[in-house]
Amino acid sequence: MTPPWHLMLLALAGLAGGLLALGTGIPAAPLAGALIGAAALSLSGRVDPAQWPTGTRTLLEIAIGTVIGSGLTAAALGELSQLWRPALLITVTLVLTGLVLALGCSRWLGLDPVVALLGAAPGGISGMSLVGTEFGVGAAVAALHAVRLITVLLVLPLVVKLVLPAGGSSPPG
Repeated sequence: MTPPWHLMLLALAGLAGGLLALGTGIPAAPLAGALIGAAALSLSGRVDPAQWPTGTRTLLEIAIGTVIGSGLTAAALGELSQLWRPALLITVTLVLTGLVLALGCSRWLGLDPVVALLGAAPGGISGMSLVGTEFGVGAAVAALHAVRLITVLLVLPLVVKLVLPAGGSSPPG
């Protein structure tokens, strides 16, 4: 069992990293910063590897589910009547593409298959990291998703500006 003061230090390192990252503008900044802060302290060898009290992950999953669920509105549900077809097509395509890429990365690059599958999944960094934690690969999954999110948020705005006319919402032509 990890001494409580080590858990407190890890929590403080995560808090400090999350708060520092907040000003960077990177995607999922608090999560990425907290991950880096806690990982840096953990890897330093100054604290024992963390064994969090039973139920900690469950409480975090409930909190994340609550935050995500509370953002759902009647207007968003109303839009689903028009968006369900593209949502289904996009979801199936992303899942199938992720499976192919994950299996390829696992086979040809030697990546752990669980890390590859969860890292290539179209879910968000928080949810997929929590799922990864259940398989003992949460940090690796979080790292893959952080790279993906940062890349997407840097590249897609440029693509949108190049592809769409100024102020438009549909492709030219």
